[in-house]
Amino acid sequence: MNSGPASAPSVATVMHGAYEISVDPARVDAARVHHWLSTDAYWALGRPREKQDAAIAGSLNFGAYDAETGEMAAYARVVTDYATFAWLCDVYVDPRARGTGLGTALVAAVRDHLAPHGLRRIMLATADAHGVYEKVGFTPLQNPDKWMALGQQ
Repeated sequence: MNSGPASAPSVATVMHGAYEISVDPARVDAARVHHWLSTDAYWALGRPREKQDAAIAGSLNFGAYDAETGEMAAYARVVTDYATFAWLCDVYVDPRARGTGLGTALVAAVRDHLAPHGLRRIMLATADAHGVYEKVGFTPLQNPDKWMALGQQ
C-alpha cells in the first residue's frame, strides 16, 4: 500500500474521542475496506477486490482506528498530485462508529493533511453526505457547467 510520493509529509496521529486517525499505510485493513465499500457503499457496490487493492496502492490512505483494539472504524482515500489538485473518495464510516462525529473528523484530518501543499482544489462527489463535508469547508461547485467527465455512471 502506498501513502503517496516520498515527498509527502507524514503527520502525527490525530485523535478523535476513542479513535486514532492515521495515514500509516501499514495500518489499512484492505480486506475490511473492500468489504465495506463493495457491499455497503452505493458508489462502489460490487467493486472487485483487485480493483480496490489497486486503488489503495495508488492513493493516500486515511484510516480511523479504535485506540484500544486497533480495529479499523473508518476509511478515506485521496488521489492527488500534491501540487494543484486532489480527489477525496471512498469515505466510509463503519455503522457501529456512525453518529460519533468520526466522519467529520476524518475529513478534517484529510483537509489538514493536504493544507501545507497549497492545492488549488480538493474535489469530491456525494449523493447523501453534504452536511459532513460542509462542516469542514466544502461547498457546491460555483460553476458546475464548466466541469465535464468521461465515463460517467
